[in-house]
Amino acid sequence: MVSTRYLGRALLLLSSLSLATCATNPATGKKEFSTVSESQEIEIGKENAAAVKAQMGVYDDPKVREYVSTIGKRLASEGERPQLPWEFTVMDDPAVNAFALPGGYIFITRGILTHMNSEAEMATVIGHEIGHVNAKHSVQQITREQMGQVALVAGAIASTQVAKHLDELRSGLGLLFLKYDRDAESQADELGFKYALNDGYDVRKMVDMFQILQRVSGGSTIPEWQSTHPDPGNRIEATEARLKTVTKPLDSARVNQDAFLAIIDGMVFGEDPRKGYFTGTTFIHPALAFALDFPPDWPTKNTDQAVAAISPEKNAILELAGAGNDSPADALKKFMANEKVQTGTPRNITINGSPATQTQFSAQTDQGQLRGLATFISYSGATYRFLGYANANNYGEHEEAFLKSMNSFRGVSDPKILHVEPARVSVEKVDQAMTLAEYYQQHPSSIPIEQVAIINGIQSDTKLEAGQKIKRVVGGVQSGN
Repeated sequence: MVSTRYLGRALLLLSSLSLATCATNPATGKKEFSTVSESQEIEIGKENAAAVKAQMGVYDDPKVREYVSTIGKRLASEGERPQLPWEFTVMDDPAVNAFALPGGYIFITRGILTHMNSEAEMATVIGHEIGHVNAKHSVQQITREQMGQVALVAGAIASTQVAKHLDELRSGLGLLFLKYDRDAESQADELGFKYALNDGYDVRKMVDMFQILQRVSGGSTIPEWQSTHPDPGNRIEATEARLKTVTKPLDSARVNQDAFLAIIDGMVFGEDPRKGYFTGTTFIHPALAFALDFPPDWPTKNTDQAVAAISPEKNAILELAGAGNDSPADALKKFMANEKVQTGTPRNITINGSPATQTQFSAQTDQGQLRGLATFISYSGATYRFLGYANANNYGEHEEAFLKSMNSFRGVSDPKILHVEPARVSVEKVDQAMTLAEYYQQHPSSIPIEQVAIINGIQSDTKLEAGQKIKRVVGGVQSGN
């Protein structure tokens, strides 16, 4: 159910259809039909930016935040829309990703920063995202879809109300803001190239950045950046063609590798175990000091909102999420207040020393009748909601697994677990000439050598020079799931 606040926003956007005008695109100079004013564009971006930050989390390092913001604002100030309220945010997300929301809200993840090797590379990526905003690509999408697309805007804005998992938020935002066509991507590349070049950067590094992204996508998992920035053509060739048109010398252009590496030295790499991690089928949350076991062979997912598992047959789900500071009984009452949920008689139990309330429930959904088991557990001043549910016809075959997993919830006191630290980037100097493979043998990383090569933009047989800076990844927890 969308709140009246968001319905009001939708009506405001719908009303813009009657006020549609022809406007000049700042990036192209062409006249375009638009149903969204600049003030509305900014408001859409502002509200969605708040939702993204709340759901994904902001990387808490002032020096990184100021560094990225300073460069981003400088590039934006030289573009076609310097008057926008430009904001550049580093997300606490391991995905290799960067994206833009309307109105000048740019997001870049720590994941993509740890794969970069210079300020020049970063400038081309940020410039690309600025290009999407300056060329009003999201505004064009809204206008093209008109009524249907405006309804989607209302849904996206309300995503903080309805999203249960981070992936849903990403998907909802991606549907509106991140899926650009071939022409839009090519234009954003061209604009990013121009902004970086005009600001004095060595734009040859744009090729290096595309090559790194291409290598990241070489495995079974497509990086977020590439999935949200479709690449139907050869963008490396397109960039090389642009380089041939550059008339000013680039050998003395700004790269700022040392400054950039100093900023990301010590940055968290990969998943942060402090937010919870798996070792085999056991999920451990160091910050909240608890652990629990999921059924063997059930694929799992950990987000900021919940940790969940789905049966191999994809017909049953187990999910643990926070339920506030209410007592288990009060939390269960709120759960039972949902008119679509019918519950049995609750029973008070104890799970490994923690008081809990448990009941079976059923619910009618668009996909049919569900049956489930709900357990609310009080632990260390907080209450957790543990749900196990399946299609009514399949509940019986999964009930034992639900009970076993819920009864495994327990406190953790081992200092090694409670004080676990994430893996981090370590920037080091090579003391003598050797290959990366030889260096890796002498100075192992927490990640495979193939991944070390990728984040450094080199090959495993690349000859390293004495004094050359190299990125390693040290520490962290080796996940067993």
